[in-house]
Amino acid sequence: MAKQRVIYIHGFNSSPESFKAQQFGQYLAKHHDVEYLVPKLNHEPREILLTLEALITPNTKLIGSSLGGYFATILSERYQLPAVVVNPAVAPFDLMHDYLGTQYNPYQDYYYDVTERHVDQLKQFYIANLSQPELILLLQQMGDEVLDFSQAVDYYKNCRQRIEFAGDHSFIGFERYFPDIVDFLKIS
Repeated sequence: MAKQRVIYIHGFNSSPESFKAQQFGQYLAKHHDVEYLVPKLNHEPREILLTLEALITPNTKLIGSSLGGYFATILSERYQLPAVVVNPAVAPFDLMHDYLGTQYNPYQDYYYDVTERHVDQLKQFYIANLSQPELILLLQQMGDEVLDFSQAVDYYKNCRQRIEFAGDHSFIGFERYFPDIVDFLKIS
């Protein structure tokens, strides 16, 4: 059987150097024999999906944080893959209007423009109702200062959830959930 593949999907204006991605990768390297990928993602939603879809194998598991959680949810639905979403963006197209114009990604060191096209692409990918909620685990901190935690709690209501009071958008103490993530994703 092929080696398990775990794909960590970083968030908006982030990079493969994301602290959570690096932390989890170090944990996996120490405890599990898996292929761990943290792809560098473009700012174009359609390009993000194409990049991620090209990496999917039958033995793929997903972790997505913030906007990465949105894409992990889409891929989980399309390919029936298990996914853990961490303080996920539920309807990022509603938030992107605040980011229209020139953006700078400090972690990838480049400027780009967010346009209505980005908003439209994100909206096209939206899944109103999850058909297989058992495939998703939500990790959510109520103190998320960037995204409204109640949207995620409601949207993922039929999924397994771990909700914490306080915290922030970075998900303080993420490492405490590594054994739960491994268990949920059935990483051997």
